[in-house]
Amino acid sequence: MGNDKKLVEAITSMEEDFAQWYTDVVKKAELVQYSSIKGCMIIRPNGYAIWECIQKELDSRFKETGVENVYMPMFIPESLLQKEKDHVEGFAPEVAWVTQGGLEPLSERLCVRPTSETLFCDFYKDIIQSYRDLPKCYNQWCSVVRWEKTTRPFLRSMEFLWQEGHTVHATAEDAEERTVQMLNVYADFCEQVLAIPMIKGRKTEKEKFAGALATYTIEALMHDGKALQSGTSHNFGDGFAKAFGIQYTDKENKLQYAYQTSWGLSTRIIGAIIMVHGDNSGLVLPPRIAPVQGMIVPIAQHKEGVLDAAFALQDRLLKAGFRVKTDDSDKTPGWKFAEQEIKGIPVRIELGPKDIEAGQAVIVRRDTRDKITVPLEAIETELERILSQMQSDMLERARKHRDSHTFEARSYEEFKDIIANKPGFVKAMWCEDQECELKIKEDTTATSRCMPFEQEKISDVCVCCGKPAKKLVYWGKAY
Repeated sequence: MGNDKKLVEAITSMEEDFAQWYTDVVKKAELVQYSSIKGCMIIRPNGYAIWECIQKELDSRFKETGVENVYMPMFIPESLLQKEKDHVEGFAPEVAWVTQGGLEPLSERLCVRPTSETLFCDFYKDIIQSYRDLPKCYNQWCSVVRWEKTTRPFLRSMEFLWQEGHTVHATAEDAEERTVQMLNVYADFCEQVLAIPMIKGRKTEKEKFAGALATYTIEALMHDGKALQSGTSHNFGDGFAKAFGIQYTDKENKLQYAYQTSWGLSTRIIGAIIMVHGDNSGLVLPPRIAPVQGMIVPIAQHKEGVLDAAFALQDRLLKAGFRVKTDDSDKTPGWKFAEQEIKGIPVRIELGPKDIEAGQAVIVRRDTRDKITVPLEAIETELERILSQMQSDMLERARKHRDSHTFEARSYEEFKDIIANKPGFVKAMWCEDQECELKIKEDTTATSRCMPFEQEKISDVCVCCGKPAKKLVYWGKAY
């Protein structure tokens, strides 16, 4: 058991150093490897498999709403990027440029896509003529590049994977409806599949996406009390359409500008899974998103019939639709247990000679370490029940953590005291003046996370200036 202890000791405890704990988990769980390019990560099979599960789940949800997948070029000509002034100014500090092709300097710089609004707009202006062509609801799965100064695996890297949806509509109402619809798709996915509860709301003018009319967001609370913006949906109004000339003839044969949206969720959400559910032994994956839901560990596998029984059980469970594997390596059972814990596999299924004789297996939950002895004849039903219970328990645990770390502030002194001493969300009223928002950030480093859709009135005055309040805002320190 000495080796098993050493394996887990390689992870710094989150209470001691949360940032180091996070780095240890992503490396020891073999999710990423640092690359030779600073700020870029190699996503290893364990990490990419989680992304594939996310992609599969989200893609089917998108398609249920009428979305089709396309793919756009990764390069954007500078002249195209310049067409929407606010948009290009918002991204200017993060853009990577290509200035030479082969041995020749380029006549026009090419931007390596930080996001694809301009490309989609240039495409839409050519394929949309009539109201009959609308709506257009497209999405692409791709990578984007943003020249970040400070990087961390999944949370902030120079290149990351994501999806970006871009839709075009005939009316402002249709665009707003789609913007909110996609935010709800994200929120439902995060709660039901990732077991992460979200706060849904609108970003302030200062925090909204460059060039957008309105930005909506889902915000999650990490274990250390910091917020993480987990997905956004933007209503562009007709601003991009006017900049790019996206027009259509309506039913009265009159020329109209179209209305647009865009929405995205990235590999950053894997960072959220780690920081919401992980513990000091490593990763803890919710069953619905886990690439491997159960690892069968044969006990005394050198004894006759044990490995055969383990693989027979694996075949049964695979046929029943579970994602399971058998660890038949020559490591000790203790080492295997520690390894599965670090990798966050939801359950391990122990099967040894005594279990086979008794017609049973022992299922151990990763989140609680509860051991449940189940009869082999009913293992499919029991495993389904255990995984389902674990999924709902993990969501409930995350919700309790968020709610117990959400505070209310009615005065500025109270607000500053909470931000300094109680990690979490702070609910406080705001006058909608950007000066107050900037002052709060300067004084406390907390930012506005969102103005929740479900508004409350906890005070009549702005927490910062004391003037009449207009909105309740969730504030917090964030990744």
